[in-house]
Amino acid sequence: MTEISQAHLLPVFARADLAFERGEGAWLIATTGERYLDFTSGVAVNALGHAHPHLVAALQEQATKLWHMSNLFKSPDGERLAARLCAESFADVVFFCNSGAEALECAIKITRRHFAAKGQPERYRIVTFAGAFHGRTLATLAATGAAKYLEGFGPPMDGFDQVPLGDIEAVKKAVGPDTAGILIEPVQGEGGVRAPAPEFVRALRQLCDERGMLLVFDEVQTGMGRTGELFAYRRFGVTPDVMTLAKALGGGFPIGACLATADAASGMTPGSHGSTFGGNPLAMAAANAVLDVMLAPGFFDHVQRMSLLLKQKLASLVDRFPTVISGIRGEGLLLGVKAEVPAANLIGALRKEKLLTVAAGDNVVRLLPPLVVDESEIDHAIGCIERACVALSGEQPRQAVAR
Repeated sequence: MTEISQAHLLPVFARADLAFERGEGAWLIATTGERYLDFTSGVAVNALGHAHPHLVAALQEQATKLWHMSNLFKSPDGERLAARLCAESFADVVFFCNSGAEALECAIKITRRHFAAKGQPERYRIVTFAGAFHGRTLATLAATGAAKYLEGFGPPMDGFDQVPLGDIEAVKKAVGPDTAGILIEPVQGEGGVRAPAPEFVRALRQLCDERGMLLVFDEVQTGMGRTGELFAYRRFGVTPDVMTLAKALGGGFPIGACLATADAASGMTPGSHGSTFGGNPLAMAAANAVLDVMLAPGFFDHVQRMSLLLKQKLASLVDRFPTVISGIRGEGLLLGVKAEVPAANLIGALRKEKLLTVAAGDNVVRLLPPLVVDESEIDHAIGCIERACVALSGEQPRQAVAR
């Protein structure tokens, strides 16, 4: 059955031999009936877990009304969502699309067009950082700059200068008269759950102000509560000019968004960009429902409490199993476990314990529970990780070191 079902799919994914038929909160139920604790959240997408009743009700109601009507007409729900996102952020305007890569394409276009509209079309280059991941289109692959993603697709799109993360002097050297902006993830998810120091991000803001450049934050993975704030930029005390969202914005329904200040987006005029499905009524209903839940009192307090609890319990496991895991990284509920065994082996051992996780760069295993995860589910996950560590270490755990 597995071979037949996959025979007609383009083989670009190394899919696990595991399929699910439904979900409940932080849990997934496989076609075999087995229950798995989901610490992937669809790679940071299902922020409110599976089948959240408010999201389900919102989509069910909208599905009986209108699915699509194109951007040739006004969108009251889209206007409401844009206003809410702007009210909660630095932004003045929002463009809706269908994915993170599309949101990044829009951000790149906004950045380039900003200067073209001001009579400086030569300013189109963008500084990016090693270890980043910005998407799978040709432009976002060029921004990512990783050879493994670019191989076989011809010459990379021009206009991106990559430097080491955290090296402000390298950034300054890369900036020239043709530089339009700097693009950075507040936490590199795919790149190994690596967070730049706050002072580095503040230095980027200062450099952009001094050179008249735009600062662009890729918050596709970090945005919408993943780091314990609605947007991760708040953790740095730095305001970008442009920001991308996707993943958790729709709680599982495909949507992306590019937010910008009015000045940054001043070059974007009718016809300069577009999307057939972007801003469709179903996506708007889903994202408005996500915001309803996330903006309720206490939501982010809960995320921060669960993050602290998970970090503390993971730190105890690092002390007890140093030959398997050696460190914890990340912010909020975007956490990474640095593995001392191949990350694939740890992910496989966790899957045997029915805990789902996802790999990242630098031999890191990402833990991305839904933001509504509770204490009992974190305890369950820690038990799974402990048993996986025992299996991989081949020895009994040492006693935790007193802290």
